[in-house]
Amino acid sequence: MKYPMTSLILVASLLSAAACTDASSSNTTAAGGPGFEITGQLRNAAAGTKVYLSELTNNQFVSRDTATTDAQGRFTFRGTAAEAGLYQIKLNEPNQVLLALDNQTKLQLTGDAQKLSADYSVKGSKDSEMLQQLTGHMQRANGQMQGIMQRYQTNAQAGRQDSMQRIEAQFYTVQARNTAALKALVRKNPTSVVSAFALSNPQIINADENFGFADSVATQLKKAQPNASYTKSLVQTLEPLRKTAVGTVAPDIKLATPEGKTVSLSSLRGKYVLLDFWASWCGPCRQENPNVVRTYQQYKDKKFTVYGVSLDQDKGKWEKAIQADGLTWTHVSDLKGWQSAAGQAYGVQSIPMNFLLDPQGRIIAKNLRGEALTAKLASVLK
Repeated sequence: MKYPMTSLILVASLLSAAACTDASSSNTTAAGGPGFEITGQLRNAAAGTKVYLSELTNNQFVSRDTATTDAQGRFTFRGTAAEAGLYQIKLNEPNQVLLALDNQTKLQLTGDAQKLSADYSVKGSKDSEMLQQLTGHMQRANGQMQGIMQRYQTNAQAGRQDSMQRIEAQFYTVQARNTAALKALVRKNPTSVVSAFALSNPQIINADENFGFADSVATQLKKAQPNASYTKSLVQTLEPLRKTAVGTVAPDIKLATPEGKTVSLSSLRGKYVLLDFWASWCGPCRQENPNVVRTYQQYKDKKFTVYGVSLDQDKGKWEKAIQADGLTWTHVSDLKGWQSAAGQAYGVQSIPMNFLLDPQGRIIAKNLRGEALTAKLASVLK
């Protein structure tokens, strides 16, 4: 399966991959003082079980405090938070949960110490309850994705292309359904730190592909919490995406073909153009190429073409891949890899990535793969 298969991962898994560093627990406060309070009770936790509290700061979990359970599995954390933020309660790698805390939070956490990620509940924090819902959506989607991945790999090994395409379509259906559920959750809580977190992480809600929605949430956050670091983080995430948002005129590209001739993207005005970022060394790109070839052959005589921008550095390998995959459209590159001027102009951080332009050069869709590209062209060219 292509690279989006990896995008539906558990929120907890995403964050636990961040580095952990130790920091002073100076935010601990006395009982009854200002700040947050977490009271927990865990089933199946032996007396003296260590419970760790960490804060997510600059994409790292910073250790804030440690508690131990009593004979009934109870523990307590008290501390202060400069502003609303995300925290982690962790027993060990398999047993951890995410919470949202601020200085008004009085939260009760219960769960099973042996399967905490899947079996816990929170009360007293609307943001933490939202975070649990978000995690639940991601877990369910991830479970479906695992099954789809296994079936896809089985059919790929057997060379059953038709089955692979059907399975791929199922993947995109599940992905779209999950994104819709997450957006509905954010829509109900637009000024929550959790909404800002979700839209700042493409593995949860891809702000690039949902720019209008993300921008509307950022506008509400700027009104409600203009000085919050999570608001600023989301605004910073969205800013470079603005110039390539759906509805904008695509930035022009002027690069050389393998033959040394400079061809600009704007020279293809008058046609629908798939601006396709790829590279010879990119396995998912090479897997996607047959889909693009099939679509190109179907629509090349109906005002459609492809403008391929390679992030290669080796000209020979680039040319060999073009020939091997039968890519008979316009190809350009500056052979600078990830430092490609075109890639940087479009904010390309992973490939394959594509943009569909209308005859006036406006971006009308992004990252259309497999049958999604064919369906979109059928719609606009009918």
